[in-house]
Amino acid sequence: MKRNALFLSLAVVFFIGSGIFAGCVSQAGSGLPPPGNGGNDSGNFPAQDERPVREQVDIERIFSEKDTDNDGLDDLEDIVAGGRAEVERGPGYTSAYYSGGYPPENEGVCTDVIWRAFKDAGYNLKDMVDEDIRRNPRAYPRVEGRPDPNIDFRRVPNLVSFFERHADSLTTEIRHYDHENLIQWQGGDIVVYGPPLWHIGIVSDTRREDGVPLLIHNGGPCPRENDMLLDWPSPIKYHFRFPGSNS
Repeated sequence: MKRNALFLSLAVVFFIGSGIFAGCVSQAGSGLPPPGNGGNDSGNFPAQDERPVREQVDIERIFSEKDTDNDGLDDLEDIVAGGRAEVERGPGYTSAYYSGGYPPENEGVCTDVIWRAFKDAGYNLKDMVDEDIRRNPRAYPRVEGRPDPNIDFRRVPNLVSFFERHADSLTTEIRHYDHENLIQWQGGDIVVYGPPLWHIGIVSDTRREDGVPLLIHNGGPCPRENDMLLDWPSPIKYHFRFPGSNS
């Protein structure tokens, strides 16, 4: 009787152990990261998420009421669509100087996401920046009085100068589940991160359950739409909406 009970106990341990081993092998062969890895698709690891569990917050969509290219889409919708088109194209992150200004379609950096998205909305951002620099050189300290149309529109500080003059400047604060705060963050808005890692991207119209939007940007190795609005290594320094209310 005791021998049978011992045999039964050993058999149970064997089968349980086999199941655990098989599960580990299956996961290891799947190519997926182990549970609790926490890494996002840019290789960054966000800070510990301490958001309380609440009901999903619904944030209504706000539009610019402008359709510059007359395609039936609001400009803010077009900017989001243009950003997603850049994600689909998947150009490799390449920082270089190009005669004529424009990089080839298979190359780009964070600023190239912006002008390409604006092109989809009917705006030639290069021409607009170049003209504004010509008319108002003192508003562009990064140019230092020596305009270079081959690169000026692809420099983050120059885009900041342009948007400060021609877009609405909005809050840089983001509060989880706070409707009055989060409604100020709309798809198609432009967000700029300051030092130590200057960066620019487009606010997505897709949100987390707490109302915080995703980010469309190219931080390498290629453009992504991901949950990085609050996790870029630099703080948010500017938040713009173009076209501005006075445009």
